[in-house]
Amino acid sequence: MTILSRSHMLGAALALASAPAMVQAQQSWDMPTPYGDGIFHTQNIMQFAEDVRTATDGAIDITVHSGNSLFGHAEIHDVVRQGVVPLGEILLSRLANDDPIFGLDSIPFLAASYDEAAALWEASRPAVEERFEAEGLTVLFAVPWPGQSLYLRQPVTDPADMQGLSFRAYNVATERLAELLGATPTQIEEGDIPTAFSTGRVEAMITSPSTGANARAWDFTSHYIDTQAWLPKNIVFANASALTSLTEEEMDAVMAAAAAAEARGWEMSMAETAEKIAALEEGGMTIMEPSDALSARLAEIGQTMTAEWLTEAGADGQAVIDAYRGN
Repeated sequence: MTILSRSHMLGAALALASAPAMVQAQQSWDMPTPYGDGIFHTQNIMQFAEDVRTATDGAIDITVHSGNSLFGHAEIHDVVRQGVVPLGEILLSRLANDDPIFGLDSIPFLAASYDEAAALWEASRPAVEERFEAEGLTVLFAVPWPGQSLYLRQPVTDPADMQGLSFRAYNVATERLAELLGATPTQIEEGDIPTAFSTGRVEAMITSPSTGANARAWDFTSHYIDTQAWLPKNIVFANASALTSLTEEEMDAVMAAAAAAEARGWEMSMAETAEKIAALEEGGMTIMEPSDALSARLAEIGQTMTAEWLTEAGADGQAVIDAYRGN
């Protein structure tokens, strides 16, 4: 399938541009996000907020609170659900302990390209939306990170070299990956990565080139192994009551801005991949392809984790996998 085609992007942009301007009492909405202003997800969300402001003629004024400045990453899902704030952004797979459907996009090598990730989101979105709706939440849009790759302080060609390394984890899937590699998972937030490496709390990680470049990974690691293992998504969602309190025209404007943000965000993510890998190399890191032995071990781990996920997810999960694979 094609990735969020340009016709889709144009359609979203036209819908946004044609949304009628409205004169209503202003609503000031606070939106917490976990990532800093330099991250493309945040930049995309800031444009989404501006699009909503413009389309509603200022009736909805969204203030983006980036970098965990209003609420921490672990709190955002709950504060939106409780109506403390009307909308927010999280890494979707952080909710995998609540329901395995939320961890689907973090299974290694199930969807290891943008085309595959787009197909997986199309297949899984109805199930994700259903679960959010049960909590009084509405999915607005989701945007992937670039493919996840390994950062190490030394070259690794033999999977056995991963044994015993302290490995940064940020969700259930990365914890399990570390365990299957024989490493020791350690939960570290994105903003704490440089300190965690400098103090010896972690020795290796798997993350996107975006996170690595923005954290100046060359200051504390030396090798980037380009595994592109999976493309986890950030999801932006709203409190359903907050949305339904809007006029129909305002709600249409929010949803049009969300569609435009999703299409734009996928394009930004793809552009980010090449740019940030180049930045890592310019910073002095050695860029490596995974060895045959490491690729084979990671593929085995992917098969193991897919089977484990299906055991947890049951019939609902199998239906999503079947839809993704066209069965």
